[in-house]
Amino acid sequence: MTVYNLYIFNREGTCLYYAEWNRHRKASMAQDEEFKLMYGMLYSVKSFVTRISPRDAKDQFLSYTTSKYKLHLFETPSGLKFVLNTDLGVSTISNVHEMLQELYSKVYVEYVVRNPFCSIEEPITSKLFINKVDSYIRSLAIF
Repeated sequence: MTVYNLYIFNREGTCLYYAEWNRHRKASMAQDEEFKLMYGMLYSVKSFVTRISPRDAKDQFLSYTTSKYKLHLFETPSGLKFVLNTDLGVSTISNVHEMLQELYSKVYVEYVVRNPFCSIEEPITSKLFINKVDSYIRSLAIF
């Protein structure tokens, strides 16, 4: 099992944080363009799921799978989106969703929201946050 990368987007689509670990193939575009493409894809898929769902689709889009990777999404009530790309060996979606929720509550809230030097609307540059995210992801069973 492998974790490829992590994106954190605010509700406007700005990428606040990006990290990669085992990503073997680099994107053929600028990183800023990749962020826009990823957020646009999330927005479109979420809109599609909401429109075709026979029930309330508030939390129905949690992940999708391709032939090469799995994308997992956790969205907070304030509109933050935590996106984790993993390999296909990660089989339990609910566990990854819980891990992303824990990353939000134990790392993001503690080291960004409660940090008076961090603005929650600007890209995260806190070294402490970056180190905590890295150690959290590396400690996961799916890493």
